[in-house]
Amino acid sequence: MNTEVRTLSGVSLGSMIGGALYRTNQRAPAGKSMAPGGNIYEDSTESCADSGISSLRLCGSAGGRLGVASNSGVHELLKCPVCLTVMCPPIHQCPNGHTICVVCKTKVQNICPMCREELGNIRCLALEKVAEYVELPCKYHCYGCQDILPYHSRMRHEKSCKHRGYNCPYAGVECPVTGDIPFIVAHLKADHNVDMHDGSSFNHRYVKSNPHEIENATWMLTVFNCFGYQFCLHFEAFHLGTAPVYMAFLRFMGDENDANKFSYSLEVGGNGRKMKWQGIPRSIRDSHKMVRDSLDGLIITRNVALFFSGGDRQELKLKVSGRIWKDQC
Repeated sequence: MNTEVRTLSGVSLGSMIGGALYRTNQRAPAGKSMAPGGNIYEDSTESCADSGISSLRLCGSAGGRLGVASNSGVHELLKCPVCLTVMCPPIHQCPNGHTICVVCKTKVQNICPMCREELGNIRCLALEKVAEYVELPCKYHCYGCQDILPYHSRMRHEKSCKHRGYNCPYAGVECPVTGDIPFIVAHLKADHNVDMHDGSSFNHRYVKSNPHEIENATWMLTVFNCFGYQFCLHFEAFHLGTAPVYMAFLRFMGDENDANKFSYSLEVGGNGRKMKWQGIPRSIRDSHKMVRDSLDGLIITRNVALFFSGGDRQELKLKVSGRIWKDQC
């Protein structure tokens, strides 16, 4: 890639942004980057390649859109030589003017991949200004988002884009995997050996010897396929204050708007007694810990659970039954 190009569709790059290439060693707050005119940019920790950006267009500086697709010249100017995708601020350059995106700068250990000079902390403020005039697809366009936005609007949009990937809902370990729902379902099967069941009603038995010795425990996640969606059944032991409790709850594999279309019930009992919970499944957008800490589920104290288990109360034998249904609009 030739980053020394200075013209764009017959217009000089300098005149397009009102100046020549700039260099700076100004410092901004940690995790932020300083740009022309006092603008502060967030340092993205996600690779440009992950965003899959391959197309862009220019927009007007006063909010009006020019409505023209960018030519290959703009694309080449903003292309990172390492990940080959469009660079967004902060954009770094070596003393010879070769540019690189902030993520790839770390990957190449601060050495320019073009001339092998040390990159240092030189910023290419001219290209950052160009990037402000460019509209880019949301990085979740591969999941179906059709929005095309200017840089700052895109950053805000992507934090809450409804097409953004989901975190793996598996509990007990911190799993870093993210993706769309079909990918997450396949991941749960292949990598976590999660039990998958078809149907909207279920009966599960949770057994544990020496329950008095268990302070915190998470049972294997179970996934149910019904109504064209997937639901995750969680069951675990923890302390609520000083009281040892068990908790069962359901999470919906999708967004909150769809989760609110369903209800579920959980029931546990024994020795002629019964407890029942009814609620709305929480979206897996809410973390497992968030749902558990909100106590949004069936909570059973250890003493009651052992009473339901029968016998000498030395072994947990708890039967949890449940049903999922779709609410009528």
